[in-house]
Amino acid sequence: MRTNNHLSVVARTAHVLLLGPYLVTFTAWCNSHLRKAGTQIENIEEDFRDGLKLMLLLEVISGERLAKPERGKMRVHKISNVNKALDFIASKGVKLVCIGAEEIVDGNAKMTLGMIWTIILRFAIQDISVEETSAKEGLLLWCQRKTAPYKNVNIQNFHISWKDGLGFCALIHRHRPELIDYGKLRKDDPMTNLNTAFDVAEKYLDIPKMLDAEDIVGTARPDEKAIMTYVSSFYHAFSGAQKAETAANRICKVLAVNQENEQLMEDYEKLASDLLEWIRRTIPWLENRTPENTMQAMQQKLEDFRDYRRLHKPPKVQEKCQLEINFNTLQTKLRLSNRPAFMPSEGKMVSDINNAWGGLEQAEKGYEEWLLNEIRRLERLDHLAEKFRQKAAIHESWTEGKEQMLQQKDYETASLSEIKALLKKHEAFESDLAAHQDRVEQIAAIAQELNELDYFDSPSVNSRCQRICDQWDALGALTQKRSEALERTEKLLETIDQLYLEYAKRAAPFNNWMEGAMEDLQDTFIVHTIEEIQGLSTAHEQFKATLPEADKERQAILGIHNEVSKIVQTYHVNMAGTNPYTTISPQEINGKWDKVRQLVPQRDQALIEEHARQQNNERLRKQFASLANVVGPWIQTKMEEIGRISIEMHGTLEDQLNHLRQYEKSIVNYKPKIDQLEGDHQLIQEALIFDNKHTNYTMEHIRVGWEQLLTTIARTINEIENQILTRDAKGISQDQMNEFRASFNHFDRDHSGKLGPEEFKACLISLGFDIANDAQGEAEFARIMSIVDPNRMGMVTFQAFIDFMSRETADTDTADQVMASFKVLAGDKNYILAEELRRELPPDQAEYCIARMAPYSGPDAVPGALDYMSFSTALYGESDL
Repeated sequence: MRTNNHLSVVARTAHVLLLGPYLVTFTAWCNSHLRKAGTQIENIEEDFRDGLKLMLLLEVISGERLAKPERGKMRVHKISNVNKALDFIASKGVKLVCIGAEEIVDGNAKMTLGMIWTIILRFAIQDISVEETSAKEGLLLWCQRKTAPYKNVNIQNFHISWKDGLGFCALIHRHRPELIDYGKLRKDDPMTNLNTAFDVAEKYLDIPKMLDAEDIVGTARPDEKAIMTYVSSFYHAFSGAQKAETAANRICKVLAVNQENEQLMEDYEKLASDLLEWIRRTIPWLENRTPENTMQAMQQKLEDFRDYRRLHKPPKVQEKCQLEINFNTLQTKLRLSNRPAFMPSEGKMVSDINNAWGGLEQAEKGYEEWLLNEIRRLERLDHLAEKFRQKAAIHESWTEGKEQMLQQKDYETASLSEIKALLKKHEAFESDLAAHQDRVEQIAAIAQELNELDYFDSPSVNSRCQRICDQWDALGALTQKRSEALERTEKLLETIDQLYLEYAKRAAPFNNWMEGAMEDLQDTFIVHTIEEIQGLSTAHEQFKATLPEADKERQAILGIHNEVSKIVQTYHVNMAGTNPYTTISPQEINGKWDKVRQLVPQRDQALIEEHARQQNNERLRKQFASLANVVGPWIQTKMEEIGRISIEMHGTLEDQLNHLRQYEKSIVNYKPKIDQLEGDHQLIQEALIFDNKHTNYTMEHIRVGWEQLLTTIARTINEIENQILTRDAKGISQDQMNEFRASFNHFDRDHSGKLGPEEFKACLISLGFDIANDAQGEAEFARIMSIVDPNRMGMVTFQAFIDFMSRETADTDTADQVMASFKVLAGDKNYILAEELRRELPPDQAEYCIARMAPYSGPDAVPGALDYMSFSTALYGESDL
C-alpha cells in the first residue's frame, strides 16, 4: 500500500511538471474572461467537467448565446453540456481532434488543456492580422513592430526572446509610457523585469498574471503556447488604442487638409482685398481732371504718371497674376480633396478683380490722353497769350495820343493852307485807322480763343481787350466828329500840298507794312513736323524776295519827302518844317527799315534751329518705330506660339512643364528690349512728339501685349502644374493623361482650348461613357456639365475635363469614412466629448473640432456632448459648419 501511494505521488509530480505551465497560464486566461460574468475557476481539470462554466466562457469570449444548458447533476447532463460547447467550437470552423465530451467530464487534464488551447487559438490569436499575416505570424510581427525602437529587445519567437522580460516591458512602455521607467531596466536582471511587467499588467491593464517569472528564467526554452497566450492578452488590451490611433490619424489628415485650404482662402481674400483697395484708391487719382495753369505743373503731372507706370503698377500686375494662380491652385486642391469649390466673398471673384482692373486701365488710358491734350492746350495758350500781348502792345503804342490829337481844335485858328493840311492829315489818319482795323479784330479773336480754351489769366486778357475795343470805338467816334468839322471848313480851303499828301498816303501803308513785317519776323511759331518748318522757311524766303521791291517803295517815299524839301527851299513855303498830313518821318521809315533788315537774319537762324530740332524729332520717331516694329510682331508671334503649345503638347507633363519654363525664361530675357523701348518712348514724350507715321504700334500697345504675354505663359504653366497635381493625387498614369489630352484636342477643332457642350459630349462617348439620347441620358449629361461647368459659361476647359476624368477613375476620403473614424474615437457612441478629442488628437486640431462641432441633441445626449456627424458632413460641403 505504501508502494502504491509512493507511485501515485511520483506520477502526480510528473503530471504537474509536465502540464504545470499550461495549468497556470490557461487558468489565468480563462479567469480573465469569466470574471466578466462574475465567476472564475480554481482547478481547470475539475471546474469544466459539468460543462456549465465552459459554456459560459464561450459565451463571454464570442459575445454569442449558446443553447440552454442542462442543470442536472448526472453524468449524462454533464456530457450534454460539454457537447453543446464542443459543437459551438466546431461551428466556428475548428476541428477538435481526439477531444470528446467524455474525456472532459472525466477530468482528463491533457484533453482539457488541449481544448482550452484550441479555444485560445480560435478566439484570441486567429483573428490577429498585421500586414496580411495572421495568427501566430501576425502576433509576432505586431510584437516586432512595437518593440523595434527599444534597445536590447529582439523578438524573433515566442520562447527565448521573452526570457529577459524586456519584451513585455517594451510592449507596456510603448503604449503606456507612464507605467514603466524603461530607462532603469537592466538586461541582466530578468526576474525584476518579468515581475515588473506582470505586476503592472495585472494592476493597470487588467491582464491577469498568467506566467511565473521563476519558471521562465529557470527554463532553457519557455513554453511557446503559454507565452503566446499571455502576449495575445497584451495585443487585445492595446488593439483598442491601435484603432484609436488609426482613427486619429485619419481625422488629423482630413483636418490638416481643411486647415490648409482655409488658410489659402484667407490668403486669397486678403490679397484680393488689398488689390481691390489699391485699385479703388488709384482710379480717383487717374480720374482727376483738375487742370493746371502752367506747363511746368502739367509736366510734373506727366512725370508722376510715368512713375506710376514704371514703379507702382508693375508690382500690382504681378499680384494680380499671382492671385489668379493661387485661386486656380486652391480650386484644384479642393477638388482633389473632395471639397466643394471655393466661392470668394461678394465682389472678390477673379472676374470682379478683372473688371476692376479693366476699369483701372480704362481710367489710365483716359488720364494719359487728358494729360497730353492738356499739355497741347497749355502750349497753344502760351503761344496765343504771347501773340495777344505783342499785338496789344503794338496797337496800344499806335493809339497812344490819338484821342488827344482827334480832340484838338487847331482848325479853328488855322489858315487856309493849314486847314487843307489838317483835312488831308485827317484823311491819312482815317486810312491808317482802317489799316489797323484788322489788328483790332485779330486781338479780339485771340482773346475769344483764349477764353474758349479756358486760359487761367482770362480776366486780365478780357480787361485789356475790352479797353482796346472801347478805345477803338472812341477813336472811331472822334474820327467821325473831326471829319465832319473839317468838311465844314473845306470850302474855305483852296490849296493843299499834294506832295505832302502823296507822301502821307504812301508812307502810311508802307509804315504799316514794315510794322506788320517786324511783327511777323518776331512772331513765335510752333511746328511738329519737318514739313511744317519747311513751309515756314519757304514763306520766309518768299518774304525776302519782296524786299527789293519794298526798298524801291521806300526810296520812292523818301524821294517824295526830298521833293517837298526842295520845293520848300525853292519857293520859301511856310510849312512850319513838318508834313501836316502825317507824323511818319523819313527817319522813322529808315529806322523801321533797318529794324526789318536786322530781324531777317535772326529769323533765318531761328528757322535753322527749329529745322534741326524737327530733324532730331524725326530721328527719335524712326528710332522708336524700328524697335516697336520688331517687338510688336514678336509679342504677337509668342502669343500664337503659346496658344499652339497649350493645345499641341507632347511628352510627359514634366517635359511640358520644363519646356514651358524654358520658354518663359526666353520671354523674360526679352525684357531689356521692352525697357529700351520704354526709354525711347520717354525721349519722345519729353520732346513733345505726339504722332509717329513710321509705326502703328504705340507704347500702350506694347505694354498691354507684354503684360498679356507674361500672364498667358504663367497661366499655362499653372495649368500644367495643376494637371501634375491632379495626376499624382488621383494616381492617373501618363498614358491616361495622354489619352485624355488626345481626345480633348481631337474635338477641340477651333484650337481654343475649350469644348462646347456637344463637343464635350462626343468626347465623353469616345472615352466609353454611356450617354444615351433619351431623357435619362440628357439628365446624366446635365449632371456632368454642372460639375465641369459650375458657372454655366457653356464651355469646358481642359483642366475641368481632367478633374472630372480623375474623379471618375480615383477614390478619396468621404464624409462617411471620417464619421466612422470619429465613432471609433467616441467608443461607438453617437456623440463625442471634448476630453476624448483632446486625448486622441493633436492640441490644435482638437481645439479646431471643439470650436466647430455643434452640441449633440440626441436622446442619449450627456452634458458636453458634441455632434461629430454633422461636423463630418460639413467638412465635405454637405452641410454648413
